[in-house]
Amino acid sequence: MSSPSPALLRARDKAAKVLNLELFFDLVYVFAVTQLSHHLLEHLTPLGALQTATLWFAVWLGWQYTAWVTNWFNPDHLGMRVMLMALMGLALLVSAAIPDAFGAQGLLFACSYAAIQVGRTLVVLWSLGPGHVLRPNFLRMLCWLLLSAALWIAGGLSDGGLRLGLWLAAVACEYLSPMAGFPVPGLGRSQTSDWTIDGGHLAERCQLFVIIALGESVLATGASFANAAHPGPAVWVAMVVSFIGCVAMWWMYFDTSSGDAAHVIEHSDDPGRLGSYFHYIHVVLIAGVIVCAVADDLVVAHPLDPVKLKYALALTGGPLVYLFGNALFKRVVYGRFPRSHGIAMVVLLALLPLMLELNLLVAGTLTTTVMVAVTAWEASYARRLAAARHGEGHTV
Repeated sequence: MSSPSPALLRARDKAAKVLNLELFFDLVYVFAVTQLSHHLLEHLTPLGALQTATLWFAVWLGWQYTAWVTNWFNPDHLGMRVMLMALMGLALLVSAAIPDAFGAQGLLFACSYAAIQVGRTLVVLWSLGPGHVLRPNFLRMLCWLLLSAALWIAGGLSDGGLRLGLWLAAVACEYLSPMAGFPVPGLGRSQTSDWTIDGGHLAERCQLFVIIALGESVLATGASFANAAHPGPAVWVAMVVSFIGCVAMWWMYFDTSSGDAAHVIEHSDDPGRLGSYFHYIHVVLIAGVIVCAVADDLVVAHPLDPVKLKYALALTGGPLVYLFGNALFKRVVYGRFPRSHGIAMVVLLALLPLMLELNLLVAGTLTTTVMVAVTAWEASYARRLAAARHGEGHTV
């Protein structure tokens, strides 16, 4: 006798788990992050950085909207499973098109991405049927995604600055519309209180994407080291320095804040609002990791080369963006903007002109030292705070 089909919606009487299918779905985004870091490495110019940022926002939005859907809907349901497999195939096309997205592959990138966003929403609406409490939210969302899809495809049919402008407008539609509740004339707007999410699931999904991005830093370091036919002492030191920098980023995020994030969402009066903050913050934080991967590639591949301005911007820009994103994350979780992050950001800005007199290895060592110092500061603060709370508990 066959077992009953899993329910369409996740049960809310127990914590939602990240399922194997969601982890399998994430595999295509490993490829996407690699493509993005390589695109930036090959286009280290202001225009190249803006183009890469535009592509990164598209990658993140496609993944994040899907993460929200699997927070509500059970990935083990046959309809959801088939949908996720289809989305994964489309995401593979998006990722493959990234290197030439502003060239000959622009239309492939745009159409594949638009199909992800619109197609997923149509499947959800069809699955819900009329009268469901979630249906108005997805109807409003569909209106905005249809608008952005038109902009993506119009950009894919254009070229040069017009393509970039249309795609930036599309990103703004998808990134900013949730802030306003997807307002649509005649359909009203959604309230964050309508977004009844499982905080633990959403926090874990974001954490897993951070791991994906950090994996690119490890891959960039390892690949550059492997490509050195006869690595000398400078290459060995560069590899160690880059690896330590990656460990510091992991430690800074997972040791002092990620574990508390789920608790904060779950005990909030408005979990949907806090979940949306994660949506906006992690796109910044993970962008910093991607830029750090580019810097690691440069340092390990050419440790003794002099630092050019574009290299200095990558070396300082990655940690700066990561620290800013991580500080915003801790502001949401703990209600404070960590002093350590602010001081480190000032130090990195001060190091920028100095780096132009150094080689890549020394410059990379300086930025890694800053990241390790912040990690140690935050870890020490967390231990002292935990000890104080433990002491208060014994006193009581």
